Amino acid sequence: MLAAKAGPISGRTVLLDRGTRPSGIHVLLDGWACRYTLLADGRRRIVAFYLPGDVCDFDVFLLAGMDQTIAAITPARVAVVDAPMLAGLAIDHPPLTQALWWESLTAAAIQRAWTLNVGQRSAKQRIAHLLCELYLRMDRVGLVQDGSCALPLTQFHLGDACALTSIHTNRALQELRRDGLLSLEARRLTIHDWPALVDLAAFDPAYLQLPKEPGTS
Repeated sequence: MLAAKAGPISGRTVLLDRGTRPSGIHVLLDGWACRYTLLADGRRRIVAFYLPGDVCDFDVFLLAGMDQTIAAITPARVAVVDAPMLAGLAIDHPPLTQALWWESLTAAAIQRAWTLNVGQRSAKQRIAHLLCELYLRMDRVGLVQDGSCALPLTQFHLGDACALTSIHTNRALQELRRDGLLSLEARRLTIHDWPALVDLAAFDPAYLQLPKEPGTS
């Protein structure tokens, strides 16, 4: 039977650094991680967030080296599936292989949505769109309860993902709170008016390939 090495890691642990060559894939079992690039002047641009159940690096497995860094945001538990295991997986478990490709294609769709988000929306809309996405992705893995989910991200994380300064990020979050759309307290996101938040963000969840809207059966 195929097996993978799994274990806990602390927050801010680098899973794959820029320039290294992946020898397998990392599956995030618990916790949050992100993928980012550091610019020459020290600025960081986050290009992906990884949530429980996500495969962090299937799309770079065949590359000569990583062009970005993947690191844990919170304490996490990660399973590592190495190359021989993947080879056996492809032969003996076709449905699982199909699921990995589905994950990779969805990740590419998210990247396209992020590009549009940064290029065409205001600061307030960018933050709203990102929070809509994260909320639905958490709901997909059963981590939303009573309109609330964990959101262990700082304003710096949100700003780096939306190409915004900390000042603009803070201002956008304050406006969303004043509008009664959401609240962020004790590292939890609570959505108070989902339809209004979706309308503000011009959010279309089709790119996430989800079977349902949050809170529906």
